[in-house]
Amino acid sequence: MASVAQNPGSDTPSTYPSHWEADVVLRDGSTAHVRPVTPADADGLQQMHSQQSERSIYLRYFTYKSKLTDKELRNFTEVDHYNRVCLVVERRNEIVGVGRFDRLGAKFGGSESEAEVAFNIRDDFHGRGLGSILLEHLVTAGRELGIERFTAEVLPENRAMLTVFMQAGFDISRRFEDGVVMVDFPIDPTDRSREVMEAREHRAEALSLAALMRAESVAVVGAINKPGSVAGAVAQNIRSAGFTGTLYCVDPYLDKLEALDSSAGDEAVASGCVASLRDIEASVDVVVAVQRPADVMEVVEDAAAVNARGLVVISSGFHTPEAFEIQRKLVHAARNYGMRVIGPASLGYGNNASDVRLHASVSTPVSPAGGVGLFSHSAASGIMLEAAAQRRGIGISSWVNSGNRADVSGNDLMQYWEDDEATSVVAMYLESFGNPRKFTRLASRLSATKPVIVAKSETMGLVLPPGHAVRQLGAPVGVVDAILRQAGVVRVATQDELMDTALLFSTAGVPKGNKVALVSNSAALAMTAADLAGQNGLEAISTDSSLLLAGVPDPAALVTEAIQKALENDEADAVAVVLLPAVGVNHEALADRVAESLGSTDRPVVACLIGVSGAETPGTDRGGRVTVFATLSTMFRALGHGAEYSAWQQRDWGVPAPPEGIDIAAARALVDKAVEGIEGTGMGRLSADETAELLGHYGLTVVPATTFEDVEEGVAAANEYGYPVALKVASGHLRHRMDMGGVRLGITSEEELRQAVEQMREDIAVTRETRLEVQPMVDRGQACTVISIEDPLMGPVVSFGLSGDAVDLLDDWAHATPPLSPGILEDMVSRPKTAQKLTGYHGLPHFDTEALKDTLHRISELKEQHPEVVRMEFVPLQVMEDGVAVLSAAIYVGNPDQRTDSARRSMSIPQR
Repeated sequence: MASVAQNPGSDTPSTYPSHWEADVVLRDGSTAHVRPVTPADADGLQQMHSQQSERSIYLRYFTYKSKLTDKELRNFTEVDHYNRVCLVVERRNEIVGVGRFDRLGAKFGGSESEAEVAFNIRDDFHGRGLGSILLEHLVTAGRELGIERFTAEVLPENRAMLTVFMQAGFDISRRFEDGVVMVDFPIDPTDRSREVMEAREHRAEALSLAALMRAESVAVVGAINKPGSVAGAVAQNIRSAGFTGTLYCVDPYLDKLEALDSSAGDEAVASGCVASLRDIEASVDVVVAVQRPADVMEVVEDAAAVNARGLVVISSGFHTPEAFEIQRKLVHAARNYGMRVIGPASLGYGNNASDVRLHASVSTPVSPAGGVGLFSHSAASGIMLEAAAQRRGIGISSWVNSGNRADVSGNDLMQYWEDDEATSVVAMYLESFGNPRKFTRLASRLSATKPVIVAKSETMGLVLPPGHAVRQLGAPVGVVDAILRQAGVVRVATQDELMDTALLFSTAGVPKGNKVALVSNSAALAMTAADLAGQNGLEAISTDSSLLLAGVPDPAALVTEAIQKALENDEADAVAVVLLPAVGVNHEALADRVAESLGSTDRPVVACLIGVSGAETPGTDRGGRVTVFATLSTMFRALGHGAEYSAWQQRDWGVPAPPEGIDIAAARALVDKAVEGIEGTGMGRLSADETAELLGHYGLTVVPATTFEDVEEGVAAANEYGYPVALKVASGHLRHRMDMGGVRLGITSEEELRQAVEQMREDIAVTRETRLEVQPMVDRGQACTVISIEDPLMGPVVSFGLSGDAVDLLDDWAHATPPLSPGILEDMVSRPKTAQKLTGYHGLPHFDTEALKDTLHRISELKEQHPEVVRMEFVPLQVMEDGVAVLSAAIYVGNPDQRTDSARRSMSIPQR
């Protein structure tokens, strides 16, 4: 990441701030590229100016000018990226928008922390949200450079620009002066500005996916006429699925044109081809490319010629370094032309909606229409998920296999599925994370209305799949599960578990609680079922094991009556039917009959027919009323996931809000000074005084301590503090381990201190540590450990556990990502298994968990506000019966990698 030189007062251009570059989605769902201006943009700016109407020029410059002068062009393009910042928006390598700010400074009668902002949007791009996008990006750059306020002069008739400011969500003040409207506002984000940015992002990204998911015309490019070719299979699959739009087949070896309407015969797939996309005289919504990596770039150019909105790259072979570079260029070029990309190395995608019926994939169409939105990464995982869905008869609304996930990701699909009425359940198999902070933000919002089920590799984030251009995880693996849980995501272990849970949620429904009524024809089987229910967090509240099916004239009626009776229990959140085979009873027919006669119910009814529904049919949808599972374990595991999800939905998590009594500005000044001179991946540790000052700005007080080697220094410090005091090892693992000789508490005299020093040095001689630390005693309590880091993948992470073997050996941590709501804080302090020791365990006192939550809140807010703080260690943090004492704190600062989710709502740029 290029750094931005801090050179106030200089007009010398600084290092190009490449981290300000971003690909963005416009209001119409198309894409564009935002980047800092360079002197080479002079001709582009002049060209844009020449395309503007007289009115647009007048609104921007308060006068009409036919062209920009050389002096104006130099002023616009030769900037220092500090006092003067200018961003341009590119589409098809042409500048279509410009946004800039100029630091006012004393020489302009203003403040170094204020800047004047201005925009200019090309006429044919008005109404696409470029003004709002540029404002968001300028605000982020301004905050990075110490700007606190923006001002602007706007003509009263320039209502579009005034609307951009007024609807941005900032605390805008405006006044009329000398014929213009003076706009002024602080640029620190507000709750409203965040809502506005997220709403704009959602509309744009959902629309960009809708252009693909609801395509009206598709072109398949590849060796379609070659027997057994992948391209031919894709074209045939689109036709056989009954695509309602127009299909074009493009074979580079042919030269005749024929659009294949969906009503044409099957033999038309191979015969109706064109030699090039450019031979198609109509626009094409989506282009599906099945070609070698070396030939894909040409397809991008041709797709742009037919105004394509999306490109699906099914081609494989993108795992080599050379192909990886082609992949990066592919995405960059596609976005430059306003396109989204699925793939490369994708299996394809589809939409089962009756008015679309699109199956652009190598795989044969098999899944019926239904309510599950399905997302996966590698083609292998996509094939396995499709097979699992088919075995269970799961209905799919739409699905995407993203391959290398170079562009379109699960985040994009969640934006689309949130608005898609056909999708009621989202099921995802993830092999990597591109932007985890954004993922959890979107998943949390989506989970409020639709369940999001995720299966992932246990090494996700640690090992990158081939072709995935994302950062690697530096935080503990448990952080990923923690942020999924925090967002209300239903985390499952395997693909089969993913499909079992999706089956339950999309057919029988989600139980509103964890109480299950059991219906069975075997008392022993009912006991086994109740035990399995308990293992999955469920409670069997009533059991009817009296069913006798053999020899009964109508066993289905008997089972139906038992289910209806169970449903009369208002406490039952679900009914589980577990049946052993009965002589003379066809259990498959019985299940169908029960489903037909049961009627509608607002609670899930599930069944397991032991010895009947075997491995060939693990789960089956019986008309949305009775869902049959192959085994008891899969059935109760799915119900358990449903109960856990409902508990998350029904819980009041509260709204994150900054704690009282913090001084962010003073803390920022301290951190900015501390990072001066730190370059690259270097890190510096704050001194004890700096640490105490920074924590003080966030309402945290560090108990003083003195490190010494000479015992006389330790005695002098203890005498100054007053007895009793604590003695501990100054550094290393033993400094918080009383059981291993690293800590002595309650030392009441100078003589006792000298003896303790001598004894401790004998005990720890093997460590060769000679430095010890003396500190005033605090009230008794429970020692806890808090670690907070800036992870290259996750961003800010806060981890909490009880000090000692719990965290050192057993990995008993609770993790969360800021900002922390009251509910997340409550969950965090109770999540570790050893957290019972805080609440009266075996006669221990109840410690002040409210003060602990407040301390964690302040630590997380500090980490959230200052990404330059790359690591904080609180070892230990003493939780007492009344309050919390910070006994030790270490804070490290540096130049962190660009955070994965900044205030700018942009897509990730493929890494070089």
